[in-house]
Amino acid sequence: MNTGSDRDTNESVSGEPAAEAAPHVSKAPAFIKARRSLHLSWQVGVFVVGLAVIAAGVAMLVLPGPGWVAIFAGLAIWATEFAWAHLVLRWTKRKVTEAAQKALDPKVRRRNIILTSVGLVIAGALIGFYLWKYGLVLPWNIKDQ
Repeated sequence: MNTGSDRDTNESVSGEPAAEAAPHVSKAPAFIKARRSLHLSWQVGVFVVGLAVIAAGVAMLVLPGPGWVAIFAGLAIWATEFAWAHLVLRWTKRKVTEAAQKALDPKVRRRNIILTSVGLVIAGALIGFYLWKYGLVLPWNIKDQ
């Protein structure tokens, strides 16, 4: 796994010189950042909202709904206030882009098409066997034979 440790610290991932890494700046309005207690309350609110969106996304992984989209949206909400979330979101975007590029590789596409075709043939054979053996009867209505 390439961690990028072999690159010069002045270069970005693409190999170009990186701009000075600006520290993460809060996206809170100026009047909120001016008072510490308000800013802390703002950060707690952002954390709670992000956590709620991520929790909904985790629930949607097993329930109907766009689970991963909600999880990434919650992470993006956190990234508006927290530097660690910004770094995680940037890493995630990079990995998703790499996976998308890998999926477009002709060899990988061919393998995925073959595996999907084999899976569909097996599923069709199992459905055909079921219909041949029991006819068009639902499993819970089958009498013991």
